[in-house]
Amino acid sequence: MMSETAIQREWSVLAGFKRSRAAMGCLLALTLVLALYLIVAVFAGSIALSDPMKTSSATLQPPSRQFPFGTDDLGRDVFSGVVHGARNSMMIGLTVAVLSGLIGAGIGLIAGYAGGWLDDVLMRFTELFLTPPRFFLALVMAAIFGSSFTNLIVLLSLTFWPVTARLIRAETLTLKQRDFILAARALGSSHARILRREVLPHLWPLLITTTVVRVGGVILLEAGLEFLGLGDQSRMTWGYLLHNGQHFMRDAWWMVVFPILAISLLLIAINVAGDELNRLLDPRI
Repeated sequence: MMSETAIQREWSVLAGFKRSRAAMGCLLALTLVLALYLIVAVFAGSIALSDPMKTSSATLQPPSRQFPFGTDDLGRDVFSGVVHGARNSMMIGLTVAVLSGLIGAGIGLIAGYAGGWLDDVLMRFTELFLTPPRFFLALVMAAIFGSSFTNLIVLLSLTFWPVTARLIRAETLTLKQRDFILAARALGSSHARILRREVLPHLWPLLITTTVVRVGGVILLEAGLEFLGLGDQSRMTWGYLLHNGQHFMRDAWWMVVFPILAISLLLIAINVAGDELNRLLDPRI
């Protein structure tokens, strides 16, 4: 059976939703924004019919009825690039956030629950990835191993999991000293059952919140790598648009303004939604 504390947490979440009308309104508005981005990403081919990589003679055209976001130096439609870039950028963000969350949660859970020498070994391994700055680490790894689409997902996942591992470990260290965990051990429950039925239900809110917020961080880091030319140049992303437009910022502002607006609005929605989720899912706040 689920522990009494876990049941109380669920009721606290429901009560928090009912009490905080402002939080609910904010979360609903941000959910609509995120849903809009997901719709654009899924139906990019139907929203922007032109190939984002297709060149034409209409180079550096300002925003117009024919080209809502203008064109770049090769005559490619910037609107089509932003729409199709949403698909690839969000695919990278979601995939890396989930993969790094799973890796970090697994390592943090094992380290925190097992303790002892295994905890020491796993934490020293984690610190190897935490010591260098994240952007520098991703930059070096992309330069060494290449910047294909698959490599980029793997490399970004390897740079984001340590923070989750530290958070999950700290929470697990606290939980395993709680009375209901000690009672489950005294009743003879296996370690696997304790982790599955007692520990994980208390970790889900933290894991969900960090995963949601991480999507924005991944997209921003990927855009930075693409801006420096270390991304997959065969796929259209927001970072690719910024890389392509950096030399035309004075003469063709639309090449960078619209991708920046797309990234900024998504990051604001993700960060605020993550804060509201944390308020609603954690009864201690």
